[in-house]
Amino acid sequence: MRLLTLLPTGHGTGPGTGAATGSGPGAERADAARNRRRILDATARIVAEKGPDAVTMNQVAHASGIGVGTVYRRFGDVSQLLWALLDDRERQFQEAYMSGPPPLGPGAPAGERLDAFLDALVDRVAEQRAILLAAHSAAPRARYHSGAYQVMHAHVAMLLSRIRPGDDSALLAHLLLGSFSPDLLHHLTVERSLPAERIKAGVRQLLALRA
Repeated sequence: MRLLTLLPTGHGTGPGTGAATGSGPGAERADAARNRRRILDATARIVAEKGPDAVTMNQVAHASGIGVGTVYRRFGDVSQLLWALLDDRERQFQEAYMSGPPPLGPGAPAGERLDAFLDALVDRVAEQRAILLAAHSAAPRARYHSGAYQVMHAHVAMLLSRIRPGDDSALLAHLLLGSFSPDLLHHLTVERSLPAERIKAGVRQLLALRA
């Protein structure tokens, strides 16, 4: 299964993302990749410390040690930079559960893989909560039409069909993933101050994933 991302149409990562100016093609690609990684990592640190509203191109340039002109050329504006950050994190998450080491990746029993997936999804939504919540507030139903959601749904439905053959795994997967809506996770973790471990245990108890 190929990776699908949540980056919407029209939200590119700016001209020059694929290659920077330099002496040779190989060096250009490596330099572009390093700059992109440093910019995204710096953006992630700012979001984690201060929230997405605190992100500016100047702050990202300072935190990454890369010129602000390069940041603009790579990503265009703050909106595109934040979408690129979400896309980057989604790619990492997909790689982990589709081809990473068990129990999250292939090689473990379906029940163990589903438990590991749910735990990782709680952590991912908590980590990216502010950006995901902003995207969800802007377009509440867009989540269900994104490539990222479709891949997650197919993965969860596949695991459920192995754990509970004969059940409506496609529907159960939708209901299960509904527990991870950014607004609900925001309410639970921020407004109710529930720890991640309690949420992870509660999802399994609610849906009776274990016989």
